[in-house]
Amino acid sequence: MTPLELIASLRATRHFTADPVAAGQLRAVLEAARWTGSARNRQPWRFVVVRDPALLGRLSRLGAYAGHLAGAPLAILLAVDATLSTQDAEFDAGRAAQNLMLAAHALGLGTCPASFFPAANAGTATELAGLPAPWRVRTAISLGHPAPAPPGASAIARGRHPLDVLVIEHPPRPAR
Repeated sequence: MTPLELIASLRATRHFTADPVAAGQLRAVLEAARWTGSARNRQPWRFVVVRDPALLGRLSRLGAYAGHLAGAPLAILLAVDATLSTQDAEFDAGRAAQNLMLAAHALGLGTCPASFFPAANAGTATELAGLPAPWRVRTAISLGHPAPAPPGASAIARGRHPLDVLVIEHPPRPAR
């Protein structure tokens, strides 16, 4: 696949097989996250790998859309140092998450992000990760081998808006 095809074909995976993720695959996705650029190269993140099914189950109850964590063979918790400029740090963490998910996709693995909200849920996720301040876990990414989705219609819209809806040129280009 070309890089653009890889990006365009990435989809959230919420159902996983029981097959474990190979150590080399996990290392590769973590390396992709590690090499993400960050503001002033601060690298304001830490990655916590969780394989324990009971802990994954507890984490899955910390957000309205975190349920997929319970069925994944592992999750990567993305901790951010909130003492740094929080806008930069959160943006950089999002970049790291996207790199991680794209690397997993390139290896044939599935991923899905989960957000821990409200703030109390993020605090609980941070405690469960065993991290001290200033680290804060607001995001987890489930990781595993994709399994077919259960039958039935998805409530999630498919497709993408066309560029002519999403892109606004300023100043506007003259009409042809």
